Amino acid sequence: MNPPDFWFSVADIALTLFHTLLILFNLLGWIWQGLRKWHLVSLLLTFASWVVLGIWYGWGYCPFTDWHWQVLRQLGHTHLPASYISFLITRLSGLQLPAQWVDAITLAGATGALLANLLLQYFRKYLPARKK
Repeated sequence: MNPPDFWFSVADIALTLFHTLLILFNLLGWIWQGLRKWHLVSLLLTFASWVVLGIWYGWGYCPFTDWHWQVLRQLGHTHLPASYISFLITRLSGLQLPAQWVDAITLAGATGALLANLLLQYFRKYLPARKK
């Protein structure tokens, strides 16, 4: 393996780990009270990327996906999906789900995480009281 391929392989691993952990944080960060403000910031930045940057790059645009695809193309990968989630599902399981399914599940998961965060952080007083 020549040196540039080695560094692109390292970048692939780093981006896979970072992006996957970011997705997990976006989905589950609302669970930990001390992380809820950071979780909200992360989700709002994610939605802003999807919508605002999506005006120019297409709905659901993610710069991390864009950078990862550039690395993977350098490593010879072709026919990359539009969605990192689709790529991750295929990479981990070999399954190729319809893009519309993955997009709907991704949006539902992110929206659910946002609602959970807002409920627990700002609207907790409207939730039923827990018994001790």
